[in-house]
Amino acid sequence: MNTTVLVRKPFAAVLAAGLLAAALSACSNSGGDAKSSDTAKNTTAAAAPQPSSAQASGAQAAEQVTSGQPFGTACAAVPKDGAGSFTGMAKDPVATAASNNPLLSTLVTAVKQAGLVDTLNSAKNITVFAPTNDAFAKLPKKDLDAVLADKDKLTKILTYHVVPQRLAPAALAGGHKTLAADDLTVTGAAPDFTVNSAAKVLCGDIQTANATVYIVDTVLMPAS
Repeated sequence: MNTTVLVRKPFAAVLAAGLLAAALSACSNSGGDAKSSDTAKNTTAAAAPQPSSAQASGAQAAEQVTSGQPFGTACAAVPKDGAGSFTGMAKDPVATAASNNPLLSTLVTAVKQAGLVDTLNSAKNITVFAPTNDAFAKLPKKDLDAVLADKDKLTKILTYHVVPQRLAPAALAGGHKTLAADDLTVTGAAPDFTVNSAAKVLCGDIQTANATVYIVDTVLMPAS
């Protein structure tokens, strides 16, 4: 009886030791697997491509454009307050709003010369590509004077800058019929647009009471 007890006790001890060793081994492997998993995750995260600074800048620019705010390098020249500011222009119809913008005084003179002030101010939901003073200055003076003196030709040129619908930046690229009955074509994507492969948009998505305005650096000329 005593011998049997003595034999069973060592066997139990050995069995317990074996189970403990197996448990420790399992814990050790589990910890190793967890560390391996963490290492793999870190390696994958490190290997994932990160956006370049150019991509980040492009994303920021696109976000600015889609937020409904005017965009472009020339926007800084627009007054911060008063009737000529973005807030002020939004309250007035487009010809009146342009008359308060210091970048567009030559255009306003041309619009008055052509007798288009009331036409533009009473139009509903239009888009205007507005050449800056510097854009008009690119034209030889004798040519500009001749155009200003020819009301029919001047009207044709000015109405070529007007599209009879509001164009948001997302809808700007493509071909558009103008009030002059000729098409113009916009290429590019926000915030870098070009009109007729010649005129760059300097400040875009400016809102007036009845129009969306894109200020451009070149006077657009209709084909006919």
